[in-house]
Amino acid sequence: MNRAFKPNLVNSVTTSCSSFSLPRQHKLPLFHSHTNTKAHFVAKLQTCKDLASATSTHSNIVKFGFSNDTFSTNHLINCYLRLFRIDNAQKLFDEMPQRNVVSWTSLIAGYVDLGQPNMALCLFRQMQGTFVLPNEFTFATLINACSILVNLEIGRRLHALVEVSGLQSNLVACSSLVDMYGKCNHVVEARLIFDSMCTRNVVSWTSMITTYSQNAQGHTALQLFKEFNHSGLGRPNHFMLSSAINTCASLGSLGDGKITHGVVIRLGHDASDVIASALVDMYAKCGCVNYSAKVFRRIPIPSVIPYTSMIVGAAKYGLGTLSLQLFQEMVVRRIKPNDVTFVGVLHACSHSGLVDTGLELLNSMNGKYGVIPDAKHYNCVADMLGRVGRIEEAYELAKSVEVEGDACAMLWGTILSASRLYGRLDIALEASNRILESNQEVAGAYVTLVNAYALAGDWENAHNLRSEMKHTGVYKEPGSSWIEVKEST
Repeated sequence: MNRAFKPNLVNSVTTSCSSFSLPRQHKLPLFHSHTNTKAHFVAKLQTCKDLASATSTHSNIVKFGFSNDTFSTNHLINCYLRLFRIDNAQKLFDEMPQRNVVSWTSLIAGYVDLGQPNMALCLFRQMQGTFVLPNEFTFATLINACSILVNLEIGRRLHALVEVSGLQSNLVACSSLVDMYGKCNHVVEARLIFDSMCTRNVVSWTSMITTYSQNAQGHTALQLFKEFNHSGLGRPNHFMLSSAINTCASLGSLGDGKITHGVVIRLGHDASDVIASALVDMYAKCGCVNYSAKVFRRIPIPSVIPYTSMIVGAAKYGLGTLSLQLFQEMVVRRIKPNDVTFVGVLHACSHSGLVDTGLELLNSMNGKYGVIPDAKHYNCVADMLGRVGRIEEAYELAKSVEVEGDACAMLWGTILSASRLYGRLDIALEASNRILESNQEVAGAYVTLVNAYALAGDWENAHNLRSEMKHTGVYKEPGSSWIEVKEST
């Protein structure tokens, strides 16, 4: 087909450009007329809330001859991206006669925001073949893509480019690097960048605190949070507060959790849905379900996140009836449950002996709520069946599910524990073999099977298995628990 007749996006928006004229006495100079018109169109694009409005403004931009104007097209691209029309934005971008760093960065950010970080990195490789140089926002967006992908190799290459570009002390670029190294579990490198920053803001502090928290260094995270509060550098925002609360939850530190809750109230963030959800989760993990309930009931319009936190917290402490009541309340309020919500409610059924209710929920997940059950849900149901002695049903369920790796070990570990408890050595033996095949939780499988033989009085096999463990060097670390005593864990 002749390329001259192939329509492009600009030409397809409008098929005709009607002439526009004013009475002679009202005509303005051409330069001022175009400037005002362009500003008017840009203002409209910034406030567009639907596709019809965007395409209408797009049509007017073409009519007034701004289709080749880089500034106007950049705003058009951003408008389409806000409306999740990445296809329109990409086509506009492809047809631009002259692109600048804003054009490239906008589209790269669009792909990252829409969950396509690999496309963003591909686009940057194209950008490197042009004369347009990336700025700090380009690098920050690309480093964020690496954070999402947990791609340390490309992240380090981008770090090198940041250094070469002279942005090694730039606040925006360095904050994103701290976050990227944290997501990739390289805490030391994240801290080196944080310490090298000439200036830091609440974003960079939050990234470093979150890095420590997500890498099992909760005490250091809280120490840094306290350091920020005493530094006079500003007030913590809801992201930092949420990270601090999550750290307290992971440590089981009720004292620090209450102190952080006090900071939340003092700064007026207690109405935040994100923070309220974190507080509900923190109090539940610290064993204070009543506190969780009080925080939850103060949320004006709770979303699925605080509901799920409350359901999971109640289930953990055997309050199955409360979990089910909250789940029904969600359904009545037309709040759609997610996969974690179902893990919580199935866990509640398991620990409360509500087997029929749990099975009914499992069977209704996909058809009624649009949530496809996965290994976590089947594990809850297998545990629920095993607790009441319905070993055969649990065994058949496990056989019917295709799982691998950690998920396989988790599911068959549940079957192994239940069969040991009820003296089903045949099922226990197969369950342990499945776990050994998955090469996960091997030591736990050996110990549970030894206990199963011992419980059944088969001391010979128990002894042989112990000897095999010793010979092959399989060792199970002893379990441990921790509690908080006088603000020490």
